[in-house]
Amino acid sequence: MKLLVGLGNPGSQYEGNRHNIGFMAIDAIARAKGISSWKSKNSGLLAEGTIGSERVLLLKPQTFMNKSGDSVQKVASFYKIPPADIVVFYDELDLAPGKVRVKIGGGNGGHNGLRSIDPQIGLDYKRVRLGIGHPGKEFVTPHVLGDFAKADKAWLDPLLDDIGRHAGMLLAGDDAGFMNKLALASKGNEEPKPALKAQSHIRQARASKPQAEVQKSGPMADMLNKLFGKGE
Repeated sequence: MKLLVGLGNPGSQYEGNRHNIGFMAIDAIARAKGISSWKSKNSGLLAEGTIGSERVLLLKPQTFMNKSGDSVQKVASFYKIPPADIVVFYDELDLAPGKVRVKIGGGNGGHNGLRSIDPQIGLDYKRVRLGIGHPGKEFVTPHVLGDFAKADKAWLDPLLDDIGRHAGMLLAGDDAGFMNKLALASKGNEEPKPALKAQSHIRQARASKPQAEVQKSGPMADMLNKLFGKGE
């Protein structure tokens, strides 16, 4: 059995926050795989189902972000799931919006959810880092606790759909294939840049207008010659 965990904060006021993209990823997997029976257990919302031939538990801790490890540890202990079979989805400031990276182990990168999980189950679980972009040090809190903008839907919705569609690759250990699928989908959703408008061959061939010829004689010429010392 595998345990898939999405990190976020409980409550409708946090539902659309960038910090809750982990919850969104788990919801997307549940939709894609027809997993719908959620129950409140072990300080979290828990649902059981199958992805391919693999039995899975989906978990959204309801402890708030900085105590996520309490719920993860309880579920892992109750169902006897080792860290190697746990996958955690969470927001990553140090990745551009829509970028996804998968790794096993490593530091917490200052993420409060991981900071809570690591001492309780160890470091050897799989992490799916979901990029939300970095706004600058002084704007981090309002950024992560702010809702995704309407413009973000252009990449966020397809990304979540593809996470749900290809979650089985993570369970099979094909992390590189999973990242590749999401990267290809991301490129497919980018709007093509408009080509620069080329000049027509007629415009290119058109000679530039000649400068007006300076008069060499007449009252104006005499005045200029006297002004610049060219007079007799």
